[in-house]
Parts: sequence; C-alpha cells; structure tokens
Amino acid sequence: MPPRGKSTTVADALPAQWRRGVYETIQRRRDVRIFRPDPIPAAALARILGAAHHAPSVGFSQPWNFILIRNLALRTRIQAHVDKERLRAAAGFSGERRTQYLSFKLEGVLDAPLNICVTCDRTRFGPSVLGRHTMIDTDLYSTCAAIQNLWLAARAEGIGVGWVSILRPAWLRRTLEIPPKAVVVAYLCVGYAKSFPRRPMLETAGWLPRMSLVETVFAEKWGQPCDGALARILERASGKSHAESEDNVDGRGRAASKPDRTRGGPDTGQPRSGGRIA
Repeated sequence: MPPRGKSTTVADALPAQWRRGVYETIQRRRDVRIFRPDPIPAAALARILGAAHHAPSVGFSQPWNFILIRNLALRTRIQAHVDKERLRAAAGFSGERRTQYLSFKLEGVLDAPLNICVTCDRTRFGPSVLGRHTMIDTDLYSTCAAIQNLWLAARAEGIGVGWVSILRPAWLRRTLEIPPKAVVVAYLCVGYAKSFPRRPMLETAGWLPRMSLVETVFAEKWGQPCDGALARILERASGKSHAESEDNVDGRGRAASKPDRTRGGPDTGQPRSGGRIA
C-alpha cells in the first residue's frame, strides 16, 4: 500500500519526451567500429564520464577507473596486439564461419581519436564492502553498469563507442602499468561515428539471430513462461525497436538519408572494400 496521502499515479515518472529519449537512446546504441577523426570536446567527454561515474555500485564502492588513451604510438602497439589475437581467435572457427569472422571489422583502435580502458579496483573501500559478502563479483558488475552509462551518454551526444575484447588483459595490464589490485574490465574505442546502423552489425550479417524478448522472460521459476497480458505484450514487442521504425541518423545525430542498398557500408550490413563490415 502506498503511504497515506500519496496517490498511486506515476507522479515520479519523467516527462513523456524525456522517457522517449531514454528508450530511443537505448534502442539506437550500437557497437561502433568506424569513426571520424574529429576530437571529442572536453565538455562532452566530461559529461560522458560523469554519467559513468553516476552508475549504481555495490555498497556505493564506485570501483571504476577510466584510463584515457590518445597517444598514437601507444594505440599502435595495442592495435598490433589486437591484430595478433584476432588471428588466434579465428582459429576457433572453420570454413565459411572463419572467413566471415575475418571479414568483420571488430575494432577502431586507430580510427577513434580516444580509447578508454575501464578497470575495477577490487580493494576499494575494502576489505569488507556492503553487499559483496555473498556475491563477491558485484564490484565487476558495478563497473559494467558504469560502462553502460558511458555508452548511452555517448550515444545521446552523437558519439560512438566500440568495446574491444580481442586482447589479453595481462598484456594490457603490463602495457598500461595497471596495479595488481585493479582488473581490466573493458577496452573502449570512442569517437564520432560515421553512422549508426539501424541494426547491430552481427545481426545484419547473420552471425547470430536476435532472440525473441519473450524467450528471455520467465515467471516464478526458470523455464516457466509468462502468461496473460504481459506475455501477449512481450510477443508483440519481440523483434521490434524504435531504431528499426525510425529514420537512421548520422554521426552528428541528424536524420540521415535512406541508405543506398546498391553499395556496401554500415547501413546495409554489406562488406565495405576489403570485405570488412562496420
């Protein structure tokens, strides 16, 4: 029951236009691989990092740190490491699957003007942190929440983010002189995107199918599907998004012209020159 004197209306809900903006930003977020070289203004970067720093964290421990990497020589070393690990990863696939994997552009280490390494300090405010006694990895989950905040704030600013996972954390730790108490959680490429595709690249390329929303929601216990009104709404919502029903937008956040389906590029999901997909 609500407290006496308070109505059950959604008085604390954001205005409708704000709510739409939140959902649109979530739907239009993409893992960006192709960037423009334009530098990110300091004020915009500060807003994005501020959004990350306002993420929820276990016991209010705020375990994250953000290493900003602009130096070209350092990024060139990281790019060489990523290239080597990409070939190693390709060995895990065979035939057409391996060929398709190698055709993907999976990072923008040198293309993006800024790289960010996100770490988690597992000792911060320790050794006892409220909420970590039984779920010790909640500090890592908190850091992931900060990364999501960063990603969405960047998208709202018209700035793209790409998460690069084809690198060795131990190698990156040595290269960036990260102390033992901190864990590498993410390596991000950040910059103004050349475009934000309507759908994720791997979905467009047919690497894996998009799961239906209703498949992911259970009621009361694992594997038991929802029923009633919620189930019907989830069925209708499955496979649909604001991003698919609205015009695509370019890297500056403006409505873009419809993509030319006769040529390759990130909007079509077809390989660019060299067989690389954004």
